[in-house]
Amino acid sequence: MPGLILSAPSSGSGKTVITLGILRALCRLGVPVRSAKSGPDYIDPRFHAAATGLPCLNLDAWAMTPDRIAGLAATGPEDLLIVEGAMGLFDGAPPDSRGATADLARQLGLPVVLIVDAGRIAGSVAPLVAGFARFDPEVRIAGVILNRVGSPRHAAMLERALAPLGLPILGVIPRSSDLTIPSRHLGLVQAQEQADLEAFLDRAATLITQHLDLAALRQLAASRPRTTSNRMIRIPPPGQAIAVARDAAFSFTYPHMLGDWQAAGAEVTEFSPLANDPVPKADVVFLPGGYPELHAGRIAAADRFIRSLKNASQISDIYGECGGYMVLGQSLTDADGVAHPMAGLLPLETSFAQRRLHLGYRSLTSGSAPFAGQWTGRWSGHEFHYATTLRAEGPPLFEAQDAEGAALPPMGLRQDRVAGSFAHLIDRSPDGY
Repeated sequence: MPGLILSAPSSGSGKTVITLGILRALCRLGVPVRSAKSGPDYIDPRFHAAATGLPCLNLDAWAMTPDRIAGLAATGPEDLLIVEGAMGLFDGAPPDSRGATADLARQLGLPVVLIVDAGRIAGSVAPLVAGFARFDPEVRIAGVILNRVGSPRHAAMLERALAPLGLPILGVIPRSSDLTIPSRHLGLVQAQEQADLEAFLDRAATLITQHLDLAALRQLAASRPRTTSNRMIRIPPPGQAIAVARDAAFSFTYPHMLGDWQAAGAEVTEFSPLANDPVPKADVVFLPGGYPELHAGRIAAADRFIRSLKNASQISDIYGECGGYMVLGQSLTDADGVAHPMAGLLPLETSFAQRRLHLGYRSLTSGSAPFAGQWTGRWSGHEFHYATTLRAEGPPLFEAQDAEGAALPPMGLRQDRVAGSFAHLIDRSPDGY
């Protein structure tokens, strides 16, 4: 059960592109490989899945128990597990950086390969890497990848500076202007929106194959913990038949949650509001987050979807997260200031014209959700959006605290069989089952 973690001193070091290149290059060689992403990320995992052809899991050391993390990491026990870190190696939630990629390294006992953006550094790379290697004896830096190296002379300077540390340099990756992924307000543009994604992944794999020692990388991988399924407590499905919106506007779902539902025997059916699909007959309708603000006009014009969603609210429980929550409201104002009518199932008006960042982990408690008890109790979640609430009336769905335990205003709304909030639920809190 081999595995390793790809991390970096900071965001913007090129982790995602290098990870994608490694994943696709290993697949080309016929190496059984699975991937995971540290933290509450919906976008990078879709790129991972495109590179390998297999789902990418989220491993969240803030929101998940160690047994949950070990259980997910044990998926595909014979495969090489490549975990892409988030932000810098020791960057996590306040006050003590809990949930950092380093926490995963400690919990899983996996070595870390440090990806260093060397574009504007030479001899100073040595104290930088030495500091990370010595900072925490429980987090083992097993090798280094030098990224965005300008020339052979630059590479030689970096290698001479690092030689006294005795850490293997697994790769020296040159600058490459054609290996960038466009970004928008919540991160990278989604994988399904990349018209040339396959060509991009193949270029990244070729670059990695030419400039990184994949055999040495594989040799650094360490065994990851074995676990039994009865130690990992799964999230029970909120109903037997669950309809999940899935397209470019509704794409932020966690594979482990859908997997838990299906493992318990629930039938999960996907539909596309952007294609004006009617809502399938189901016990529960789930509108996940995504980018509805970019498609507000199309959603407002999707008459079959809107009409069937209203009809479904009479016989089904309906739950929306973040973008899905906004679509359940009365109106959604886009970035140009145009207000678009939404489903009108919650007394809620939101706007993207005046953006304000809401970001952070959330501890959530609900004792009165209308979902047959399955969404009540305590949850760990995450909030990340720029939308502004213009109007929200009625009983809230969750009581909320931030990562430091400070009380936040109640989150979300509930009305009859419809509810939602801006929070993305990740897992039950350890005492929330």
